[in-house]
Amino acid sequence: MMLVNAFGLYGILAAYGQEEWAMLAFLVATLIVVDYVYFSRRSIPAKYLVPGLIFLIVFQIYVMLNTAYVAFTNYGDGHNDAKGPAITQIMKTADRKVEGTPTYPVTVLDRDGSIAFAIVDGDEARVGDAETPLETVPDATIDAGKVTAVPGAEVLNLAQIQERQREVLDLRVSMTDDPADGWLRTDSGTMAFVAKSLLTYDEASDTFTDQDGKVFTADESRGLFVAEDGATLTPGWRVLVGFDNFAQMFTDSRLSTPFFKSLVWTFVFSILSVLTTFALGLFLAIIYNDPRVKGRTFYRAMFILPYAFPGFLAALVWRGLLNREFGYINEVLLGGLDINWLGDPTLARLSIIGVNLWLGFPYMFLVATGALQSIPGELTEAGIMDGAGPLRRFASITLPLLLVSVAPLLIASFAFNFNNFALIYMLTGGGPNYPGAPYPIGETDLLISMVYAIAFESGNKQYGLASAMSIAIFAVVGVISWLGFRQTRKLEEIM
Repeated sequence: MMLVNAFGLYGILAAYGQEEWAMLAFLVATLIVVDYVYFSRRSIPAKYLVPGLIFLIVFQIYVMLNTAYVAFTNYGDGHNDAKGPAITQIMKTADRKVEGTPTYPVTVLDRDGSIAFAIVDGDEARVGDAETPLETVPDATIDAGKVTAVPGAEVLNLAQIQERQREVLDLRVSMTDDPADGWLRTDSGTMAFVAKSLLTYDEASDTFTDQDGKVFTADESRGLFVAEDGATLTPGWRVLVGFDNFAQMFTDSRLSTPFFKSLVWTFVFSILSVLTTFALGLFLAIIYNDPRVKGRTFYRAMFILPYAFPGFLAALVWRGLLNREFGYINEVLLGGLDINWLGDPTLARLSIIGVNLWLGFPYMFLVATGALQSIPGELTEAGIMDGAGPLRRFASITLPLLLVSVAPLLIASFAFNFNNFALIYMLTGGGPNYPGAPYPIGETDLLISMVYAIAFESGNKQYGLASAMSIAIFAVVGVISWLGFRQTRKLEEIM
């Protein structure tokens, strides 16, 4: 508890320093609850529940609520921050050198992965980055009018500056907290100058005016500054857009067509994956559940191997085996045939189902083996005495009893395959891509991999749209699981 309180107080102070009020409130409330629970004799049962509840709140409830919130915003590239930082960034990206101001020998630093500038102003070393204006650092080392060392930061040499050239040239470090005082920038990595914006912001009217007199007015519904001719200033800011992201999934033809195709393919893939893996697993379980089969233990161990091998690595191996030009299947097994397993839409889908069958049948084999061994032998003997053949006994006795045990696992398997991101990403990457689509999405993309492409792989990342699609996936899986469990209860009542 000493360590818990120490880390808790550290987190509270850090949140206060960064003005993260929501995090501050959560940490304070959590620390109070934890201290009460573990120091009170009246809350012994809660000691076993509180850790799990905290992790549930942090990793599940918070993530779900945040995703739901983002789905109703325009959060994404060009709309990453609040309005205030967006205004500052607009001014910084339309700047020019201020005549008459001095230039400074600049030292480029790396502070915890972020680029920072250090200059000598008078006799003092001043350091700042994209988030923090220049501030005096008394412990910095100065030599010949240039900063040579800063505690907690790495001084980048010329080669390192060239490697991160874009970050260095794009960096604007505010001189003070007032944007009107300008900011420090460099175009060489060795000398820095003071720049100010070519745009003038009027806080009273909430407008920008450029040197030609064009006025850009804030459009709060879109989170953009827009001129009368439709020109806009970037970046914008985050605003609530209501159900626009949900509507875009169905009304934007460039997105709606791939979305519905991916939705259909996701259902087809999930259903076929469950059916094929269960059928093969059950078939093998029935065979090797027969005591007349010799070496059953060895064969069962062999069947488990694909399940024990990490799925994403197996997908990469299969990707190599199915390679069109150098894959083992084309070159050796098929005698050099040129079959585009992963480039043709139909063959790519069949390949995914086949690879998933290889990965999934061992799990079903284990489940079915355990369920078969739990069925009383008296029922099978009674069927034999009544004259029922093997197929009739399987259909009337074995399968119904088996489904009572495995139906919930089949529903869980459907939900897993509905979101089987790793297989798609590692095997086909979602390709082949749809021509003309605004995002890098393709014929074999499931909804979940489509969401990933929109959120992280497109040139214009759209987190709001991706969050809206995530909610749609959650709703579909939730409804199907609810219906499936209802049918499972009916099956149990019948049995």
